[in-house]
Amino acid sequence: MKEIIVASGNQGKIKEIKAMLEPLDIHVLSMKDVLGDDVDIEENGTTFEENAIIKAESIMKQVQRPVLADDSGLEVDYLNKEPGIYSARWMGHDTSYDIKNQAIIDKLAGVEGEKRSCRFVCAMALAMPDQETKVFKETFEGLVNDHIAGENGFGYDPIFYFPPLKKTSAEMTMEEKNQYSHRAKALRDLYRYLEENK
Repeated sequence: MKEIIVASGNQGKIKEIKAMLEPLDIHVLSMKDVLGDDVDIEENGTTFEENAIIKAESIMKQVQRPVLADDSGLEVDYLNKEPGIYSARWMGHDTSYDIKNQAIIDKLAGVEGEKRSCRFVCAMALAMPDQETKVFKETFEGLVNDHIAGENGFGYDPIFYFPPLKKTSAEMTMEEKNQYSHRAKALRDLYRYLEENK
């Protein structure tokens, strides 16, 4: 495989994937590079895996080349695993993450210790012409922090506290994230699969 199209407009995500797949000599393109701006896929699955597969297969059918899509989000156990698959559009697409993060902190006011458990989930789907779609799913376990902290990362990173490092995901270095994060672990699974199936 010489090329993979990433079904995402998120530049941070594309950069991470490029860095991970570079050693395999795989050229990474964004969906925009191939199809332009007018790509709208209805993610109507009920799980991260289903949404990743919908995205990957939808683009793959249009371009007839290998496509990688990921669906990821934050599950807060105390909130019945919300925002979950709705992480990006929870409280509305145009609501800033500062507001979303503060809303989660407020909902957990007075909740202590392990009851603040949460996880980032990442499901990556690799769709290839005339082959079965492969899914790689990983998690990153932590606790909801009691305040917003850190400048690195995006989304819910500033409230995701990782006890082993005693810092939020937004306070972690890129090296630390590449060791522990849900997306990095799923990418390592993908990397192993691609290496074994060159």
